[in-house]
This record gives sequence, C-alpha cells and structure tokens, in this order.
Amino acid sequence: MRIGEAAAAAEMTTKALRFYEQQGLLAPVHRGPNGYRDYPPETVARLQFIRRSKLAGLTLTEIRKILQVRDAGQAPCAHVAAQLAQQLTDLDQHIAELTALRASVAEHYQAASQGDPTQCDATQICSYI
Repeated sequence: MRIGEAAAAAEMTTKALRFYEQQGLLAPVHRGPNGYRDYPPETVARLQFIRRSKLAGLTLTEIRKILQVRDAGQAPCAHVAAQLAQQLTDLDQHIAELTALRASVAEHYQAASQGDPTQCDATQICSYI
C-alpha cells in the first residue's frame, strides 16, 4: 500500500505518515524501485489507533509507549487504562483551574463594567486589576 493510500485509509495526510515514521510510531517501510514507501496492510489499523489516541488527548510519547507494549507482544490494555485515568485527573485539574480563572476574570470585569475610568488611580496603572 502506497503512502497516499495508507494516508487516505486512515484519514491522514502523507505528511503525518512521514512524521509518525520519523517519530518511531510507524516502523520504517520498504521502498519500491520507484522510491515510493510500501506500507503493509496493518499500517492502517495502527494509524487509526494513533488517530483515536490523539482524539483521547494522549501525547505522541504516550502513544509510542502503548505501541511499544503491543509490539513486544503484550496487550497494552492496563497501560492504556492507566494513561486514560491520568488524562482524566489532568483534565479535572485543568477544568478546576479554568473555573477559578473564570471567576477571577468575571470579578474584575464586574468592577470594570461598573467603574468610572475618570476616577482611575494612575499609580495603580488600572484599578480594575
């Protein structure tokens, strides 16, 4: 399967395939006499896994580790579950931080929307913040 066919089947660009190969997510492939990369059929499933993993928020480093477990002949399910649990923890923390930031911005906006700019203390640069 040529690079364009593999990319189309996995709904990716050929540039992405080359990048994943450079990053070690895809094994280097045989090149035909014409110089084209010749991907084995199982490459599509691997590319689809990479795509799903990225949609789940996993980094390329995390994806590479999962693929290494699979390539070693082991089911990476426990490793994936641990990664997803960590992803949930990180997202919950980020949501909490964003919620606190939003409350702070709303408080400052409330003061700014009700304030009088002519009464601003120049020594504070802007008294709303």
